[in-house]
Amino acid sequence: MLLQRSILSLTPLLLASGAIAEETEVQDMSDPLAVYTQAGFGYTDKGLNLKVGQTYDTGSDTTMGMNVFEIKGIAGEAIGWNGRDADDSIDSIRFRNFGVDLTNGRGTQVDMSWDFDSNQGSASYSFIQALPQMGMFNFYPLAGVGVAAGEELVEGTGGNLDADQLRDRYNMHGTFYVAGMYAKMQLTDKIWLNYNPMYLGTMSGSSTFKDFGFEGSDSVLAHEFAASYQITPRANVRYFANWTENTSIEDGDHRIEFNYQF
Repeated sequence: MLLQRSILSLTPLLLASGAIAEETEVQDMSDPLAVYTQAGFGYTDKGLNLKVGQTYDTGSDTTMGMNVFEIKGIAGEAIGWNGRDADDSIDSIRFRNFGVDLTNGRGTQVDMSWDFDSNQGSASYSFIQALPQMGMFNFYPLAGVGVAAGEELVEGTGGNLDADQLRDRYNMHGTFYVAGMYAKMQLTDKIWLNYNPMYLGTMSGSSTFKDFGFEGSDSVLAHEFAASYQITPRANVRYFANWTENTSIEDGDHRIEFNYQF
C-alpha cells in the first residue's frame, strides 16, 4: 500500500464557483467550482485538520483564482478515535491552487501533498468541467496527470536520507493519471450530498511504482462521500468518508468539518 494515504487525500475537492461576483458577495458553498476566501477546521478519526483558503487577483475579469493550504492529523493520538496507531505529530500537509474560467465553467487544479508518516508525496494538475444542471443533480468530470516522489519504495534502491542535498534523499517514483467526477445532489436549499469517484493509475517510472504504486497495484478506484448542511449563507458543516476498492468504508478516513466564508 505504497501510496494509500495519498490516494485518500487526492479525492477531496473543497473549493467552490462559478458566479461572477465581487469578493464581498457570498458565494454558493455547495458549488464544487466556487472560489472564495475561507477558513475551516475538521475533527477526524486521525486528529484535527486546519484549512485556510485565499482568493487572489488573476488579472482578468473572466477568471478567478484561489490558494488553499491544509494541515492534517494534528494530535491524532490524543483526540482521534480510530485506534490505528495515530500519533500527535502532523500527518500531512496539502497545497492546492484553483482557477476558474467564468465564461465556460471550466476549472483547473494544482494539488500537492506530503505525508510525513510514509515520507511520500505527489503533485498533480487537473481540468474540471461543469456540466449543465440536470434536475437536482450537478456533475463535474475531472481528468489530470501527476508525479509521485518520496523515500525509496524498495530498500536499497534509492535515496540516502542522510545526504546533504534534497535531491539525493528522495526518489522520483514516476507519473500517474487521475480521472473521475464530482457529483452533487441538492436535496433542499440547505442540504446536499456529494459522491466523488476517482480512478488513479500509474503511467511511467520505476518498475516497483508502475506495478505496485497504488495500494499494491498499478491502479485503484477511490471513493468519497459527503453530506453537508448550510447553517448560514457563510457557514456550513460537512461529514466526509473516504475509502478505496481495497479498503472498506468502515476502515476508511472519516471527518466532520466546519467551514466559514469571509
